[in-house]
Amino acid sequence: MLRIIKYLKRIIFIILLLLGLLYLCTANKTEAADVYTIIRDEVAAYNSDPVQIDWITQAICYTSNLYAVDPLLITAVMETESHFHFTSVSPVGAIGLMQLMPDTARSLGVDPYNPLENVIGGTYYLRLQLDNFASWGEYAVTDAVAAYNAGPQAVIEYGGCPPYNETINYCIKVAEAYNDMLSRFY
Repeated sequence: MLRIIKYLKRIIFIILLLLGLLYLCTANKTEAADVYTIIRDEVAAYNSDPVQIDWITQAICYTSNLYAVDPLLITAVMETESHFHFTSVSPVGAIGLMQLMPDTARSLGVDPYNPLENVIGGTYYLRLQLDNFASWGEYAVTDAVAAYNAGPQAVIEYGGCPPYNETINYCIKVAEAYNDMLSRFY
């Protein structure tokens, strides 16, 4: 089982790394409006309210700049978490667009029911995980995404993505959404 998990992590990481590098190589050739359009189209695939679509897209771009997190990664996490629904509440109590747990939101000093604070808090929490696992080598982004889902302590205890089906599937869904958006640059 652990061998399979490590293999899946390696595949996810390699895909994210290659696509991230490809994105960086083409970023100078791509106008910011293209990124905005890709994000807007992704949000619109799940949310039909034009005002909410624009608001969510702008919030993603704002927090991306605020915390230096790839806007497509924020979008992929938000899509996987809530499918861009403001009032989404999970069975375990995660709240809003970025599905913040109440204790996590409290520790970040944000109101999870306030949409802007939810996106700011979720993006900041993602930035913390990216920083926490930045030195973990080739699986750093995958481990950060796993930590967003399962908590950083679980990732630390298992030395990488924990062997939880939910977390493995979560990482795969985030990678698929990210890769799908990245492919639209061509």
